[in-house]
Amino acid sequence: MRIADDSPALSANGLALAHVSDLHLPFEPELSWRQRLSKRQLSLWSWRRRRSRHRHEILDALRADIAACGVDHIVITGDLTNFSLPGEFIAAARWLSEWDAAERISIVPGNHDALVPVAAAEGLDRWAAWTGGGRWPYLRRLGGVSLIGLNSALPTAPLLARGRLGAAQLQGLEHLLGEEGAAGRIRVVLLHHPVADGAVSRRKALADRAALRAVLRRAGAELVLHGHARAARLDAIHGQGDPIPCLCVPSSSAVPNPKDQGARWHRLHFRMDGGEHRLAVEVRRWHEEAQAFVAGAAYELCLPRAAPAASGMARMRGPATAAASR
Repeated sequence: MRIADDSPALSANGLALAHVSDLHLPFEPELSWRQRLSKRQLSLWSWRRRRSRHRHEILDALRADIAACGVDHIVITGDLTNFSLPGEFIAAARWLSEWDAAERISIVPGNHDALVPVAAAEGLDRWAAWTGGGRWPYLRRLGGVSLIGLNSALPTAPLLARGRLGAAQLQGLEHLLGEEGAAGRIRVVLLHHPVADGAVSRRKALADRAALRAVLRRAGAELVLHGHARAARLDAIHGQGDPIPCLCVPSSSAVPNPKDQGARWHRLHFRMDGGEHRLAVEVRRWHEEAQAFVAGAAYELCLPRAAPAASGMARMRGPATAAASR
């Protein structure tokens, strides 16, 4: 667990986050015979069919656009790799280091980052600077906002991309949510797999999402950020009072294709307005003709109140696609 920046409240200008996901950083794999006798071989065949979907120029434009839009912190919700090869973890760490300072980036792993069992020293330990150092959940405090990172990634059988948190992580999450909520902080939960039912097929779903929703309902949270669904989503799940919004960003590096909505990232601006925490969401989408990210939809959420309330669905301003999970 890591704690940084213990400032108690939002500044006058609020706090801006960039949310990106499912980057699948380009990597030319060289599988040994031992590595081919695993799920990696199936992924290699799939990758050779779709490798043109995730492009270097989109990744370069993504970093440039985030810099131009001005954010305080970058959140990456998993799938930086394709095959969870040791070389990919090294390459991803190098890519992250070249992007920005480690204290300005927080990541959680995705199913491709745990495609098969990988020794920690050859895998996620390479990303310790951007995670909780291998302890889950981890906590990062940023000017009144608490980022709580979860690891839902685990090796699965071929053709499965499911996730699981487990009892220990759920217990740790409930403890952190309680402490950060009592301090009046905005609690943002980060994980790769969706929390709401129906966001992905059963073979790709979070196995203990009902248990996670129970924790969030008891302890409360203001926002959940995830990836994995490969399409932009806004779901709502039960909280202590107001429903908790769950935001998904599609792959931030993919051209539009039958499985991907097309590269996007979300600029999330937290601010206080009249005693309410508000979140302005600006969608930045890849424009193939312009070869750049351009403005898409924009909307605003009133985040759940810290104390239980009897209000209905989370209030929104502007266009958004929403699905509710009970």
